[in-house]
Amino acid sequence: MKLATRFSELDSVLAERDYLTGQFSVADAYAFTVLSWARMLSIDLSAYPHLGAYLARVAARPKVREAMVAEGLARANAA
Repeated sequence: MKLATRFSELDSVLAERDYLTGQFSVADAYAFTVLSWARMLSIDLSAYPHLGAYLARVAARPKVREAMVAEGLARANAA
């Protein structure tokens, strides 16, 4: 499965650094958006622990959180 291969590659990259290029960039904003679709598509990412940590790390960024609340993807009072 091509997705599994790509998820494994990303997981390996994120095992060595917090963000795709080493610091948060537009690539991370896009990857966060696309990886977030996995939940809506019922794709289990639990086999990729670094992806899960990455999604949590990006989601915790104040501006990402603000955008998610504005778009109705998160509650304002949720941590």
